[in-house]
Amino acid sequence: MNKIVTHNAGFHTDDVFAVATLMLLLNDEAEVIRTRDEEIIKTGDYVVDVGLIYDEEKNRFDHHQKGGASKRENGIPYASFGLVWKKFGEELCGSGDVAIDIEKNIAQGIDALDNGFNISKSLIPNVFIYNIWGVIGTYEPTWKELNNVNIDDKFLEAVDFAKRILKIEIKKTKDRLEAEEAIRERYNNSEDKRLIVLGHKDMYGRVITSNTLIDFPEPLYVVLRKDISYRNYVQAWQVVAINKSRGDFTFRKPLPENWRGLPSEELIKETGVEDVTFCHNNGLMCMAGSKEGAIKLAKLALEA
Repeated sequence: MNKIVTHNAGFHTDDVFAVATLMLLLNDEAEVIRTRDEEIIKTGDYVVDVGLIYDEEKNRFDHHQKGGASKRENGIPYASFGLVWKKFGEELCGSGDVAIDIEKNIAQGIDALDNGFNISKSLIPNVFIYNIWGVIGTYEPTWKELNNVNIDDKFLEAVDFAKRILKIEIKKTKDRLEAEEAIRERYNNSEDKRLIVLGHKDMYGRVITSNTLIDFPEPLYVVLRKDISYRNYVQAWQVVAINKSRGDFTFRKPLPENWRGLPSEELIKETGVEDVTFCHNNGLMCMAGSKEGAIKLAKLALEA
């Protein structure tokens, strides 16, 4: 059986996710050993976050040695998760595109924090986003538990959690990339590129759709089917205003202000669309019971 060696005592998100990646790759057919004993480290088939050696060919993935283990082009230094993912991510995902996406969206953030490399800051003093580091940190025993809890068992619990996260993220990323390709095709085939209309089966969701169309300059709205039944309608369609950029909660052209937050009866009178049911009070989106109704709303909004 393969041996995965990492350091003992406290653990961080990078070594947890590095070991989780290897366990998935090896179908859990590996023994995890937590130690700093150099003689035991030498026996490892994979050595993660310990040993002061980075040698991809020998499966040695530490970054604590003098000079570290290199940096990405954007300056983010590699930690153990990024090093393991760099070698094995594509093999685990079965797709280079999926592996690159997870490297960008997950591995880089984990590696940055482990190396003390700041990639974000709070806009409100002393208020911070609860992130994956906080989640993994819940598996570490508190100072009151140290004498009553086996920290190696807690590490393996955290690894099991990280394995579930990675499996979900790989599946979701594959599906999202497929959706993005289809959305781009819809954009390319649209005559009026200000308004993109998706089909009945194109249930990609508002966030994926909007984030894909942000890459193009023209789209103002997208019409898409909602992925669950809405109110009393068997199906529901939504008109979504496209964000100015990813992570920005402002829109290129918000839905008309006189629609926002109205009860459905007043909204019908205001728009003339009989199956309109809702318009968000910040101009993000509105709902109709039919595709035709949603398209009519979108065209009215374009001319407003």
